[in-house]
Amino acid sequence: MSNQEKVFFYIDENWDCFIEDLKEFVSIPSISTLPNYKGDILRTAQWLERYFQRLNFNRVEIIETGGHPFVFAEYKEPNPLLTLLIYGHYDVQPVDPENEWNTKPFQPTIKGDCMYGRGVSDMKAQLLAQMFATQAWLKNSSLPIHLKYVIEGEEEIGSPNMQSFLMKYKDLLKADVAINCDAGVFSPDIPSITYGLRGLTYFELELKGPKQDLHSGLYGGTIRNPIHVLCELIAKMHDENGKVTLPHFYDKVKPLTEEERLLLSQIPHSDEEWKNIVGMSELYGEAGYSTIERVGARPTLEINGIIGGFTGEGAKTVLPSKARAKISMRLVPDQEPEKIEEYLREFLQQHCPSEIEWNLSLHSCSPPALMNLKSPYMRSAITALTEEFGRAPLFRREGGSVPVVAWLQQILGLDSIMLGFALPDDGIHGPNEHQNLPLLKKGIRVHCRFYEELLKDKSYEK
Repeated sequence: MSNQEKVFFYIDENWDCFIEDLKEFVSIPSISTLPNYKGDILRTAQWLERYFQRLNFNRVEIIETGGHPFVFAEYKEPNPLLTLLIYGHYDVQPVDPENEWNTKPFQPTIKGDCMYGRGVSDMKAQLLAQMFATQAWLKNSSLPIHLKYVIEGEEEIGSPNMQSFLMKYKDLLKADVAINCDAGVFSPDIPSITYGLRGLTYFELELKGPKQDLHSGLYGGTIRNPIHVLCELIAKMHDENGKVTLPHFYDKVKPLTEEERLLLSQIPHSDEEWKNIVGMSELYGEAGYSTIERVGARPTLEINGIIGGFTGEGAKTVLPSKARAKISMRLVPDQEPEKIEEYLREFLQQHCPSEIEWNLSLHSCSPPALMNLKSPYMRSAITALTEEFGRAPLFRREGGSVPVVAWLQQILGLDSIMLGFALPDDGIHGPNEHQNLPLLKKGIRVHCRFYEELLKDKSYEK
């Protein structure tokens, strides 16, 4: 029996034990945003600590931060061929609205092919699948790969301590490449690899006009209305072709290559289905790009909320003294989030009337990331997915943001391989979150195949 056959046999023989571990892991309510769950956050970190100790890792510790702790675990045999830094998070979102759940969020329940529970897809099952693949390998063979696990408890609240952690422990975290399990595939039968993630800047803009709210009959038509000005400014932020009009906004946007456009065009997509999903009769966006390209490979500016004036029931004829807008921008390589604030301020200086006072606050900021599709590590991941699924993976640039991927590039100089097995309809962050279990078993096997491919590639030998 080959080494790979032994590992796969171990997975089959111990599948029920794995399911029980997953249930136990998911049952701990590790909600990072609510202070009264702080004890459960620590219990979850301790659960991971015990798991790694069971595997006889060389070093396992819980590292405290100003917020929720990190779990660090390290396994190293003599003369490893390369070093992997494996990233995950153990915290989960709140369960609200709980009355829309068909099962208890923290009583993991299997129905059909799926396990239901808060955090099972995002991302406790993804993390445990990778860890179980490591367990299966170590129980059946040596593994001349230096493994370093970094698992945080604050991803769902924006990873406020991640950058300082990476800088403080830069030497400890040295590696050749990072594996990020916080990812998914296109469908149970179609594997995919995310190789691009957009960055994010989020602002709040406040406009101030008169010193107080005024009677619209007495004063209307004689002064600027801050809500009118806000609407005019917002309208000017895009041209008739859907392009953002902020000065210099596109100066550093990395254009799509023809090769990338070809890769993205292979994603099964229907504009008609997209319309049905969003409930719109027509789609809109930057001219010259497909829907898939707009979602992942082009920057955007969106208004997320407008506040001002009287919004209660009935009528109140008032000229508001203030108006506010929430503004987010999704950024692509090589845009610099820090520069975007300068561009927005320049736009406001150009277009806001002098009698209106404006104030701009930056709420959050994270950089975009683009991974190397031609690296030997990516090649190993592609082969592992292809062998397990019987077809090559699709390649995607996601519209969302995963800040740690860019921070690993910037601080540690590491590219990330996104290897997770969530599905788009798993209901993450919403009621009835679930994980497809047959797909998860495929995922465990993919991680095992990935180790096998890394060991085959002679370019890692030092």
